[in-house]
Amino acid sequence: MKILTNLLKYTVLILLTILFASCDKDEVDKFVNTRTVENVIEDFSFLQFNEGINDIEMEGTFSNVVWRFRVIVPEGASQLNKRPLIVCLHGAATTIDPQIHTYTTCLEEPGLAALDAYLLCPNSEGWPWTGIPEQEKVLTLTSLVKSNLHVDQNKVAIMGYSDGGIGAWYYAQYYPEAFSAAIPMASLYNPVRPEENIPIKIDIPLYVIHGENDQLFDLRITQGYVETSITAGTDIKFVIAPELDHYNSCNYVPYLEDAATWLQTEVWN
Repeated sequence: MKILTNLLKYTVLILLTILFASCDKDEVDKFVNTRTVENVIEDFSFLQFNEGINDIEMEGTFSNVVWRFRVIVPEGASQLNKRPLIVCLHGAATTIDPQIHTYTTCLEEPGLAALDAYLLCPNSEGWPWTGIPEQEKVLTLTSLVKSNLHVDQNKVAIMGYSDGGIGAWYYAQYYPEAFSAAIPMASLYNPVRPEENIPIKIDIPLYVIHGENDQLFDLRITQGYVETSITAGTDIKFVIAPELDHYNSCNYVPYLEDAATWLQTEVWN
């Protein structure tokens, strides 16, 4: 719990620094944050989670900032039957839709069913998943679910589709200590150190899925980035979905099912 508290305090400090740097003095003087890290931890501890779907709204680490997220609790999870946790990042992250994180019946639920896992699905609230507010939210909620529910700490992975896939790549690169694997789908991510254009080895394995006819992210570019990352030493299984395009995510269920099998047999075995 002390580690979680320190992580939250650090991320809040970063957000405050960015806020004050981007606002003039009058705006800063008007800013009042009455929330503390301890408030967030305490509020989460009072939440009630039932088996099945739990759609939650709670105040985040800043006053009047609402975090919306879904937690799907598997049947039979207990202290003696700890279950994996999959963090699911939705696509269209910059779209403001208070329900977008709840559209899980098409891809995530059927594709990951064999894992009998907890699913944590946050709402981006219109921010890219790589933005500071979303990094804070994703990492904080992941830590809170791990600390408060019956999660197998060694079986935590992150997946996402489109913008969510970009997020899955990003968290795999920058927060490998939080996840044991990542499953980016229908996405595009260049794993290099930008200032030097040097490929970076990602320390956790990835299962990258991409449609042959993806109209938004060209297959050849994604494949090139995958090859670059593999050359740097990253463990990547790259799967091309024949004839599939970007805008029919439900058709990717069999490929996500294969990724779930990969988690069970090659990552968590």
